[in-house]
Amino acid sequence: MISLRYHAVSIAAIFLALAVGVLLGASGVSDRVLGAVTSQRDDLAGRVELLTSERDALAAQERAGDEFAARIGPAAVRGLLSGQYVTLVAAGADAQDRAAVATLVGQAGGAVTGQLELTEAIGDPARADQLRELTSQLLPAGAQLPAASDTGSLVGGLLGGVLLARDGQEISPEDVTSVLTGLTSAGFVSPGDAPTPANLVVVLTGGAQPGVSGGDSAAVVARLAAELDRAGRGAVLAGRTGSAEATGPIGVARADPQIVAGLSTVDDVHGGPGRVAAVLALKEQLDGRAGSYGTGAGAADGAAPAA
Repeated sequence: MISLRYHAVSIAAIFLALAVGVLLGASGVSDRVLGAVTSQRDDLAGRVELLTSERDALAAQERAGDEFAARIGPAAVRGLLSGQYVTLVAAGADAQDRAAVATLVGQAGGAVTGQLELTEAIGDPARADQLRELTSQLLPAGAQLPAASDTGSLVGGLLGGVLLARDGQEISPEDVTSVLTGLTSAGFVSPGDAPTPANLVVVLTGGAQPGVSGGDSAAVVARLAAELDRAGRGAVLAGRTGSAEATGPIGVARADPQIVAGLSTVDDVHGGPGRVAAVLALKEQLDGRAGSYGTGAGAADGAAPAA
């Protein structure tokens, strides 16, 4: 006859066996998990080391390119812009890019007549109606705006009439003051000295435009640059990394064959080679040609125009 004590001992033995089994199984699983985690850690460490090495190599290449451009750039552009007058228009541009391009223009024999800085309000869709109305109000007597309804073309046409002169065309200082004062008072242009009339223009911008309206903002800058190109003897639109993307001003410009037929673009003005390319592109514009240069999407004509 099986006693109660026998039942109790049997049940205890069963639970003890289960516990030992679970412990042994868990230990095996833990070893396997730990081994897998260790392997993944080593793999990730190897990838980090590889990416760090690639990053350092790219940084070294960029420094070498900048050093090369600093040494060779002045000789490459010397005399190309002799007797030419250049205005810089900044739309979200980096201050270092502006200073470097201005220096190279001087080394090329050109004269920078001034810099005009546009504010972010230029590309704000919420202020588009106000800007369109303002361009009509500020238009000098006898001048005409482009047959377009978008703000980029209208503002570009307005600014082109007071910043750029073609073939000795006279521009009234009063008209310049009136237009720029009106745009500044409305918050579309940053306060500063008005540039004197020029025959060439470089529109400097940043990278891709952020936010849901980034594409619209980029389109304003691209079309503004296109109108400035038509107003003078030529224009170059130069931007930083990201500017050739779909929501970047250069990306928008390159997507429109009519714009890039006349406007030269450079998408890597953050580096020395791109800055030299921007000045070479001004000479290209004087010769009646246009191209798309840099390292981004749509740079169909290589890194830079031929010197």
